[in-house]
Amino acid sequence: MAAFAAGIAEDGGREPLSERGAPEIRADGLNPVRQRKIIHIDMDAFYASVEQRDDPSLRGRPVAVGGSRERGVVAAASYEARKFGVRSAMPSVTAKRKCPDLVFVKPRFDVYKAISAQIREIFAEHTPIIEPLSLDEAYLDVTENIQNIPSATAIAEAIRGRIREVTNLTASAGVSYNKFLAKLASDHRKPDGLFVITPTMGAGFVEDLPVGRFHGIGPATAAKMERLGIHTGRDLRERPLAFLQERFGKAGPYYYSISRGVDERPVRANRIRKSVGAENTFGSDLHQFDAMREALQPILDKVWRYCETSGIRGRTVTLKVKFSDFRQITRSLSVQAPVSGRAALEGFALDLLHPLMPVPKGVRLLGVSLSSLVVADEEAPETQFTLPL
Repeated sequence: MAAFAAGIAEDGGREPLSERGAPEIRADGLNPVRQRKIIHIDMDAFYASVEQRDDPSLRGRPVAVGGSRERGVVAAASYEARKFGVRSAMPSVTAKRKCPDLVFVKPRFDVYKAISAQIREIFAEHTPIIEPLSLDEAYLDVTENIQNIPSATAIAEAIRGRIREVTNLTASAGVSYNKFLAKLASDHRKPDGLFVITPTMGAGFVEDLPVGRFHGIGPATAAKMERLGIHTGRDLRERPLAFLQERFGKAGPYYYSISRGVDERPVRANRIRKSVGAENTFGSDLHQFDAMREALQPILDKVWRYCETSGIRGRTVTLKVKFSDFRQITRSLSVQAPVSGRAALEGFALDLLHPLMPVPKGVRLLGVSLSSLVVADEEAPETQFTLPL
């Protein structure tokens, strides 16, 4: 196994998050934060790595899981493909243009789910407080842990080693005193690495990072921040709380906190999202149904890919439409049993789109979301239409 990389304390020594940790952290205007021990585990190019593990002919080659040469989107890309700029959620046509030798592989979600269950069992050997984000990613709170190991760093090392032993796959881990920093830490030494952000490092680690690297700040928000002259964590930290609340609403306090290395969100075991959705703003307005149907395909792919990877299904489908004058409408329908497949999701989305035609103005944005979410094991055998909300 590759050597583990750990965070370096100010005195130049390695400083695991142990019971000797620093006192409570206080940011200006915020309540004290109890020091916790949080690990973020992220499997390395999970789907693609599974395919390369199981098919030796794919090893060392650029691989895209999902999509095809003609249509669809990439669900996952191997590190060999990422060198060419291929990324998940990228249209297959674009990915093939960036990497002509790209090999497309059909996803095997049943295999990924089985491996994810093995990994979850490894987590459960250390803590019951596990918050899965997808099949290949989770937060663990190990402040109090089953094996009474005082060092979160040692727990992360043990988990990574056990994952490799059981699955022959690699995982990266981030260790810190909150979820936001643990997520940043796991990205810092990818692939097959471990990084620790200690309490003495937190605020300084954040200040030089581009805001686009912050978990919870998407491309649209990052672009808005750029327009406001906010490029890095330091820029964000210099903005008063009132300024951030005025421009970013309810998210303002969160941005204020994370720019200081503070995140009070707990790790929530078995958390289920309230909704999952995707949307796209188009370079030119759409007017015809066929063009809108085609534009919905990658949006539907992205929503359903999350459903497959997380084991989540939903009973309410919502279509979002924004017109060229920025007027926005939504149309929803509910089903008695969770939407059973990607084709059903597309059918319901198109059922919601049809009555809007012909559109009064050009359409600049379309979005689709699922809500009333349940885990897949709770699904009923059929999906039945009820009525629009």
